[in-house]
Amino acid sequence: MGGKHHGYFMPSEGANNIAYALFSFPSFADYENYRKAMFSKDDQECVEAFKLAEDTRCIISYERTFLSPVFE
Repeated sequence: MGGKHHGYFMPSEGANNIAYALFSFPSFADYENYRKAMFSKDDQECVEAFKLAEDTRCIISYERTFLSPVFE
């Protein structure tokens, strides 16, 4: 959906109830387009993924953080 997926990460020490999914996008506008598409009822895979998360309660909270690279 226009972004680069860098993987899923969990701490190896410390809190064990936090995981990170890291993505990067060429621009904030591209990210916003991704968000619209991701939450669209037209994408059956996304609908199924959200249903699975809802049914299993594997996602307790959803938070966004915007980061900038230190070195480019």
